[in-house]
Amino acid sequence: MNKPLSTKALATEPTVPLSTSTLDALLAEIAEGESERERERTLPHRQIALIKQARLGALRLPVAAGGAGSSIRELFQIIIRLAEADANVAHILRNHFSVVERLVRNPRDNQAGEWQTAVAGGAIIGLATTELDSPQVGNITPNTTFTPDGDDYLLNGTKYYSTGTLYSDLVLVRAADPSGRPGASIIPVNRDGIELIDDWDGMGQRLTATGTTHFRNVRVKRQEIVFDAPDIGYGVPYSNTFAQLFLTAAVAGISRAALRDAIALVRSRKRTFYYAPHERPTEDPLLQETIGKIASAAHAAETVVLVAAEALDAATEAFDAGRGDAEELAHRAALLSAQAKIVADDAAIRNGGHIFDVGGASSTKKATNFDRHWRNARTLSSHNPVSYKERAIGQYLINGTPLPAKGFF
Repeated sequence: MNKPLSTKALATEPTVPLSTSTLDALLAEIAEGESERERERTLPHRQIALIKQARLGALRLPVAAGGAGSSIRELFQIIIRLAEADANVAHILRNHFSVVERLVRNPRDNQAGEWQTAVAGGAIIGLATTELDSPQVGNITPNTTFTPDGDDYLLNGTKYYSTGTLYSDLVLVRAADPSGRPGASIIPVNRDGIELIDDWDGMGQRLTATGTTHFRNVRVKRQEIVFDAPDIGYGVPYSNTFAQLFLTAAVAGISRAALRDAIALVRSRKRTFYYAPHERPTEDPLLQETIGKIASAAHAAETVVLVAAEALDAATEAFDAGRGDAEELAHRAALLSAQAKIVADDAAIRNGGHIFDVGGASSTKKATNFDRHWRNARTLSSHNPVSYKERAIGQYLINGTPLPAKGFF
């Protein structure tokens, strides 16, 4: 397991928004060896270390707090490019940015201020919320418990699908006190009683360490717990839209990666089909048409993600200012995010298949690992089925029924 950053020696100077050249160099280094890592299941600890060093996780923090003050749209532009470089690395950061957005970007007390300082210095936050025995639809009360013990609490329970936590310095875990009141705590991953297990065996996103996390009598201070309230965290309507759109941005990045590899594949081909309309693959109009199709779908996916991100920026600004139209704007952002998912998922899954249309049978060899694009896109798409989004959108447009205010909308 990687050694967490020390929160006592973190940098405090502002994170200047990355220059184009600096960002390009970082993404190029992350992209190097990506296919081989995925094929050999080599965990990207080094690549995450580079991200911590660049303090990319502080993009959404205010400049005064040591962050870059980036908008959501600016963040998602970078995430799309990061997913193009390595979809696993982008996915690993999803929970970090979601936690920052809820509890760290605008701290409400000294404890949250300490979390903000850690993020400004490069720390990454993981997540441990999902339980396999959640009893019913819509129930968000966790079985993991905060049990009073003197002035502190003891945390006990098991979480699954803890994406990114293996690479993180801190982890947000959701639990409930004896009265059933749910809350969240952000604690160091190396605290006694925490066990991280890399047991994710999905067909795609193989390096995200989306595994199991055990908490056994983990001591948690009262000030480290944020119990749910109507105006913070999970109590905010459409509070998961950011997390949903983040996944969709990663999917859009996969479309760009498929385009990149498809172009390189056509350029590298030395021979073509017996009945091809041109002896040189680069001059084959059918291959050119397929590349154009992949490029157009990738462009459409990126565009709808960024439009939804702009709507989410508007809603976030309204919530921060306490404006009365905040929930209405949040609903619009959720609607555009759901529509973006439908477009981007379809584009990436199709593009992951179209790459073989320009390569022939030899492109299916394990050494090429081109199938990772389809596997990764299909895995990410499965997180929240498109069919539920399509039905909710149709129900809203026909009958005016609002989208679900909780869950990933």
